[in-house]
Amino acid sequence: MLAQPFPLSDYAAILPLTIVATTPLMILLLDLILPKGAPRRDAAVAVGIAGLLLAAYVLVRQYLAHQFAPAFGFGFILGGFSIAFSLIVVAAAIFSLLMVLPQRDDEKVGPSCALMLWSAAGAMLMAGAGDLMTIFLGLEILSLALYCLCGMVLRASPVRLREARESALKYLILSSMASGFMLYGMALLFGATGSVNLAALQAIPAGNPVFAMGCGLFMIGVAFKLGLVPFHVWMPDVFEGAPLPVTAFMSVVTKAGMLAVFARFLYGVLGTDHQALIVPVWIVAGLSMLVGNLAALSQIDMKRLLAYSGIAQLGYIVAALAGTSTLGMRYALFYLGAYTFMNLGAFAVVALISRDQEEDSHLSAFSGLGTRHPLLAAAMAFFLLSLAGLPPTAGFIGKILILASTVAAGYQWLAWLLIAGTAISVYVYIKIVRAMYVPVDLAHIREIRPLSYAPWIAVAVCAVATIALGIYPAALHDVLPRIR
Repeated sequence: MLAQPFPLSDYAAILPLTIVATTPLMILLLDLILPKGAPRRDAAVAVGIAGLLLAAYVLVRQYLAHQFAPAFGFGFILGGFSIAFSLIVVAAAIFSLLMVLPQRDDEKVGPSCALMLWSAAGAMLMAGAGDLMTIFLGLEILSLALYCLCGMVLRASPVRLREARESALKYLILSSMASGFMLYGMALLFGATGSVNLAALQAIPAGNPVFAMGCGLFMIGVAFKLGLVPFHVWMPDVFEGAPLPVTAFMSVVTKAGMLAVFARFLYGVLGTDHQALIVPVWIVAGLSMLVGNLAALSQIDMKRLLAYSGIAQLGYIVAALAGTSTLGMRYALFYLGAYTFMNLGAFAVVALISRDQEEDSHLSAFSGLGTRHPLLAAAMAFFLLSLAGLPPTAGFIGKILILASTVAAGYQWLAWLLIAGTAISVYVYIKIVRAMYVPVDLAHIREIRPLSYAPWIAVAVCAVATIALGIYPAALHDVLPRIR
């Protein structure tokens, strides 16, 4: 009788990931069996959301049981850290699937849902990665599905189709280059230590040139994937060309997966012994706060604007990690959770005002929205004010916590850059709010298509979560995990 290479507890540790990775198989099977039209489209989204909810239930059970389980020879680490990031990925995938549902082209809805879930599984694998090979495996699962998703537009004009294919090609080329940087960095780290395990990398003394070069290349790849300045130029073009649900999905899931890798590497490998290698990261975070908000000032397309906004928001989150303190990690997770709700809520509003098949993310589509659809305009205004960091929203509380973290860590200059970036962002978001509520001649404004119920669910849930975290932030902050 052959011995089992790994105990069953190892497989139990990756049960939520396994659920998310196998659900697409059922979606594709139903796609072959069910007739075309609403049944096929609705079944694909329903099964995808059901699988994600089941995975979320298992994740919560694991968190409440305080499970900490290194699995597969420390290749995967189950703990509060990985569970928190995985829950954010699952929530983002659910809201993104709700934006897929109103589409009419059922031939691509099933495959799109399947690819979206496989990409989410890659991000969840990265959240629990305990060695370099697991990180790279999760990264490739995440990225390969996204390359396809960026080019899978539904029925659209030739111009829209060309934009989507251009978006997919840009993302493929530039993301592959970033993966190359990471892989070369991993090779050097392995050469310096003789191990791919992150715990083994901790033992390298400061000043090792091979280790320093490996860390530099690895960090460049991470910054590229996160879209931090100066490695951000791909994000606006890819976000604009990709289908709206895919853009919403990428705006959170790719960030959550790469932030988990970055935080694990920062806290588990570099720590306080290699501070000289980390300083450039804080400089990049500061530049991202300013450049992201300044570039957003001139945008007239909502997807491009939210892409630049995401660059700045990532700068805020990375700044929270300055000093590598446990509180900084908790504050970063809090802000990432808040960003998930306010950002995806904004994307859901854009999905609701889009035309039947052609996405309409031009800012002119928001003119007079306060008169045409008051509830939708109020929700959008609330999400934008939260992204700007105004009270009483979750964005305000998150930025206060990040300011406290940077000042406590001795990085006052980062705190001042955060304040400056926030001041610029207020103008960016207020101009959209003004367009929604300034009286206009509605006779010259195209009426939006009948509102679909699915994105409304995303808008409602995100709005409730954003206001709840602003009024009672302890609801999330007090349950955030320590670094394990």
